[in-house]
Amino acid sequence: MAKKMTIQSLCVKELPQSHDSKPHQLPIFSTSSFAFDHIQDSAEIFRGDKEGYVYSRYGNPTVDAVAQKIADLEAYGTGLNAYGFLTSSGMSAISILMMSLLKSGDTILTQQDLYGGTTELFQKILVNLGIKIQYCDFYNMDELESILQSNRDIKMIYFETPSNPTLRCIDIYAVAKVARKYGIWSCVDNTFCTPVIQQPLGQGIDFVIHSTTKYLNGHGNSIAGIIVSHHEKVKNQIGATLKLIGATCNPWDAWLLNNGLKTLYLRMISHSENAGQLAAFLKEHPKVRRVNYNGLADNKYHDIATKQMKYYGGMLSFEIDGNTKEAFAVINKLNYCTVAPTLGDVDTLILHPASSSHLRVDKSVREANGITEGLIRVSVGIEAIEDIVHDFEQALS
Repeated sequence: MAKKMTIQSLCVKELPQSHDSKPHQLPIFSTSSFAFDHIQDSAEIFRGDKEGYVYSRYGNPTVDAVAQKIADLEAYGTGLNAYGFLTSSGMSAISILMMSLLKSGDTILTQQDLYGGTTELFQKILVNLGIKIQYCDFYNMDELESILQSNRDIKMIYFETPSNPTLRCIDIYAVAKVARKYGIWSCVDNTFCTPVIQQPLGQGIDFVIHSTTKYLNGHGNSIAGIIVSHHEKVKNQIGATLKLIGATCNPWDAWLLNNGLKTLYLRMISHSENAGQLAAFLKEHPKVRRVNYNGLADNKYHDIATKQMKYYGGMLSFEIDGNTKEAFAVINKLNYCTVAPTLGDVDTLILHPASSSHLRVDKSVREANGITEGLIRVSVGIEAIEDIVHDFEQALS
């Protein structure tokens, strides 16, 4: 007869559940490890002979469910079977992908008008690992082909579209076609758009990156990133790098992300509608020199955006005729909109790129790519558009 458990042990011991009820919401598996009835089960999972969970750095049911949900969204309607790896942030997603697929001597071909953090990662971290960085004008297909013909060390093409913060659009299909021709991996940061607006995998891209902190979550209460692909031959390679570096997402952030995904479609439509109206207002304002928003019919990238995006998104930037001091004065006069170094939340967020996200990018590079001292980035929220417009109207007056 088994000995009755002491009260001390009862406080500690996890007891089996006494029911088979199915939860309506995704459960949070807030556990560092998983228990086994028999040691043989553990051994088989560690060997890869059967599926299962052993340790949350290796995999967690909450995290994996959300990763697959985002992968399914990116692949929806494309006929592709995609998978996803949730990571601790968008930056870790980029880092894991590059460290998984590239080695010393390889080159990444990218654009100069990237998010400042990505540029710093490439120039300060990957370069120290022997991975070289080369820049290209992706709007010039002849230049792209010429570079790929002359530099066989290029193993990865990485770009944002629309770019952060000038909203330049790159033809995804055209770049993917050239990348396939030369047998080079391609990756798109799809944070600004989400799969509701554009699906790079369906355009021939190999990998999609997100900072899920932004629009996919949408509520500013968790930090995570994701790598999405359909290439099975490198799935284990990416997964192994993620496990060993330990940049895995935690179940709580994954659960918060999943809650945000429930309203993603509705939010992206509302963000886009509001951004279009704010852009139209700013375009006519006498103190605004230019507006970067692809939904404007006279925008340089309007045709490309229309071809590959279902909506024009919630991000825009505009340039006032002035320097940092004058840009700060406008931003500080905003009463309703929020100054915060992020994007994609339900409320309208303001950033001054030259003094924050792109501060450590060389000034000459910044200005050559339109990131001037007078440039203000706006993540347009889902509030009533008349409140947003009124706030900018009084701030610019």
